[in-house]
Amino acid sequence: MNSKEWRKWLFWFSFAVAVITVYKTIDSVSAIFSWIGNLFNLLMPFFMAILVAYILYMPSRGIENTLNKSKKRFLKKHSRGISVLLVYVIAALLIFVIFRFVMPTITTSITDLASNIPNYYNNAIDYFNNLEEDSIFIKVNAKQYVDKLQEINIEQQILKWINLDNINYIVGGLVGATNVIFDLFVTVVVSVYMLLERSDIKSFLQNLSSAIFDKKTNESISRYYRKTNSIFFNYISSQLIDAVVVGIITSVAMSIMKVKYAVLLGFLIGLFNIIPYFGAIIAVALAIIITIFTGGFTQAIWLAIVVVILQQIDANIINPRILGNSLNLSPILVIFAVTVGGTYFGVLGMFLGVPVAAFLKIVIEDFIAIRNNKEIKE
Repeated sequence: MNSKEWRKWLFWFSFAVAVITVYKTIDSVSAIFSWIGNLFNLLMPFFMAILVAYILYMPSRGIENTLNKSKKRFLKKHSRGISVLLVYVIAALLIFVIFRFVMPTITTSITDLASNIPNYYNNAIDYFNNLEEDSIFIKVNAKQYVDKLQEINIEQQILKWINLDNINYIVGGLVGATNVIFDLFVTVVVSVYMLLERSDIKSFLQNLSSAIFDKKTNESISRYYRKTNSIFFNYISSQLIDAVVVGIITSVAMSIMKVKYAVLLGFLIGLFNIIPYFGAIIAVALAIIITIFTGGFTQAIWLAIVVVILQQIDANIINPRILGNSLNLSPILVIFAVTVGGTYFGVLGMFLGVPVAAFLKIVIEDFIAIRNNKEIKE
């Protein structure tokens, strides 16, 4: 057999192997995605550690720079370790304050709200049953929906929910909680080591980039790193701070208005405020619905007016001052980023969709500038 025939047989053999490989890959696509999902769950604590270290990096670096200016040799020598320790102590104190003073109030409110749901439900039914004939709710045929609600037995539904399957589900949830605690421990430990060894990590990544790419590409990577770092840190830190500020202001305003579950609703609005556009709308809608049942329509209307005013103050004064450098994104792009991120990656995707979209916008703008022979903006 000559070399030409050998090449022919080798080609057909390679082609057959490729076909079989593609077929097996398509046939096992569900198993592959399952494996990828398990791998992602396994690596989740490390991803969270990167996020925690990233958020705490700037305050840690600020404290470290301050200690390096100290005249005391011990502080200068151990500035890195002391700065990391102080950052985690401050974070732990904030968490302690939240769980010690805020969470008990929120937990009490949730428990009270859950226990009073049957009463609120019955009050709503009585309200609709006693409506006058010319009421707007009668005109929009709300009565037929109320009649359907009356057919629902709340106690029976609760007992139906508390069955063997749901008990097993709760037990499984407790087991899952144990895994969450372990993941949390891994997240904290890994994030501490990342902050302590950040110089070595940064040096390694720079050397790796220099070894793989040429000088021009390496400079582009460094530039994108600086831009990405600025975008992500400004956005994430500002949104978290803004959420706390909005939550506190809203809780105080609701408490002054004597709204029931003021702290719970304020916390809910502040938490949802992290998600651009949709978050505030969803949280305010829930707060209004709960207030209708607990305080009546008049109080709910006043609540809506006050919260909308506070949201406008936040959007036009507080948030821009906290954010500092604007992401320069169109509202349409923000809504698109939040929608796509939430669809594919859940709440985390809704939160991170905006900075990712901002980074992609920079990449596309640079591409357009290069193709049009224009100077790239720094």
